[in-house]
Formats: sequence, structure tokens, C-alpha cells
Amino acid sequence: MSTLPTGGKVAVFSAGSWGTAFSVVLADAGNDVTLWARRPEVAEAIAERRENPDYLPGVELPPSVTATADVEEALRGADVVVLATPSQSLRENLTTWAPHIERDAVLVSLMKGVELGTQDRMSEVIGQVTGAGPERIAVISGPNLAKEIARREPAASVVACADEDVAQVLQQRCHTAAFRPYTSTDVLGCELGGAYKNVVALSVGMAVGLGFGDNTTASVITRGLAETARLAMKLGANPLTLMGLAGLGDLVATCSSPLSRNRTFGEKLGQGMSTEEIYASTKQVAEGAKSCSSLLALAERTGVDAPIAQHVDAVVAGRMTAKQMMEAFIARDTKSEIY
Repeated sequence: MSTLPTGGKVAVFSAGSWGTAFSVVLADAGNDVTLWARRPEVAEAIAERRENPDYLPGVELPPSVTATADVEEALRGADVVVLATPSQSLRENLTTWAPHIERDAVLVSLMKGVELGTQDRMSEVIGQVTGAGPERIAVISGPNLAKEIARREPAASVVACADEDVAQVLQQRCHTAAFRPYTSTDVLGCELGGAYKNVVALSVGMAVGLGFGDNTTASVITRGLAETARLAMKLGANPLTLMGLAGLGDLVATCSSPLSRNRTFGEKLGQGMSTEEIYASTKQVAEGAKSCSSLLALAERTGVDAPIAQHVDAVVAGRMTAKQMMEAFIARDTKSEIY
């Protein structure tokens, strides 16, 4: 049985758009929330203005959300630690934070990426750095566009943990009038669905940027789901996870919404901008642009055909244009395709 309390203090790292939006959810669910900001001026702005002007301007934060740039202050007494940093910086940051995390705290990943080099999922990185067992590591994933969540528009998600009791307690800790969490023990499936949909959204964005319509985007989304499922199932995930909120639901939202950072990044690639030009024009992180190469390496390592990851990686790296990518999709040999 889980010893995680049904109420208490939650520390959220860090104060980007999704971390801030999820702080609103946690506060609405009755938790005391401390939001850690890397830059002191962001923490000060949140304290003084009750909003995060850099990432969620105009969204009033509940009184039970406080902010600090002090790691020890944020983590002191927190029985749940929510991690919402860019996935590629998690290991370095968590190594610094880990000594200050309460011994029995549950660690929750909101991140949707796969680490470059190691091809580790975020839950694996968390376990390696902190020594926490699977019963103390959870993942929250689903169609969760930050601005809509912060505006308290109805949404649902999945809380996944190897320990079902922990998943159920976390479900209670983030269940509000607008946010409906479901539970799962398939951490692997939830993480791969969340990471891969960003890569698919990049390809959908490229199609939109090239001026193509709904037939094209629907085709890419559908093939993207099949590609995700091939890899996830080969690694041992439950295929039903990919049909649910953490798979199809997240995929549809990220590929369809102009609020999606990955789709927007893809649109700019389709319009002819380079990866470097896009990075220079925004402070938001498009996780798919970083994770496409690690997901491709993971697929190659497991012997899974991954044409979308392969071609998106080529476009992001500048080895191919978006137009060439779409032409290559159509020109692929269909003899071995599975529909």
C-alpha cells in the first residue's frame, strides 16, 4: 500500500508554461505548491503579480502557489516533486537537486522526451540520478496544452506508475473540476507515446507549412500512430495505452493545435526556416526537435522501422528539406508496409 498522503506540499520544477499550468491544477486540487524558477526575476514577478509574465501572461495563479529560485526552499517538506524541465537538461539539473529531495518523496515527470546519447526515458533518468525505485516514480501524460489547462478548460490525462496505489493517490492529488486524471501502470507506453507524438507533430507542421491540407495531415498522424505503436509494443508497452489519452489523445492535440510548440516548429521548417533560425526566434522548447534523433536511435537499436523519425531527424539536422521529406514518404516501397 502507498504511504503517500492524499494532501500536502508539492514542489514543481520549473516555471515554464507547462510547469506553471500544472501548478494551477495542483493548487485547484488542494495542494500547497511551490514553483521553482531558474531565474530569480521570474519568481519575483510571480510573487508580486500573481502571474508568470514570461510564459503564461494573463493567467492569475491561485494563492496556494508560491514561487522561489531557492532549490532547498522549494523542496523542503515536499512529498511530491513534479519535474517539468526540458528533457535534455534533466540529468544535469536533477543531479544538483537530488540531495535536497525528501527521502520518500514521489517524483513525477511531466516531460516528453528521450535523452540524447543514452536513449533513456525520463523515468529511467530519474531513477538513475536519485536512486528512487519504480514505486516512487510516476509520469503524467496526455493532451495537455499548457494554455488551455491554465485557463481551466476541461481536459483529461493519465497518471502512470508501476505502483497502482501511488498512481491512485496522485490521481486524487491532481483531480479538479476541469482536470480529469486516469491511472495506468504502463509507464513505458505513456512515455513513448508522449515523446513520439512530438516528432509526428513536427512532420505534420511541415506539411502545413508546405501548404498541404487535411488529407496529408491525417495520413501523417495515422502513420505516426502506427510507428509509435510498433516501437512501444516491441519494447513491451501495452498497445491499449497508445489508443488512449497518452497515445492517440496526445497525438491529436499536439498535431492539430496552433498552440503546439512542435507543430509550430514544424510549420516554420516547412516554410523554409532552418533549425538554427527557429531556435533564435523563440524561447520555447520543441522537444521533438531534440528527441527525434534519440527516438530514431532507439528504433534502430530495437529493429523497428521508423521512417517518420528518420526523415524528421534529417530535416532538423539540415540534411533534407521538408519538401523532400514529404516526397520521400510517398516514394517509399509499399511492399512491407503494415496498415
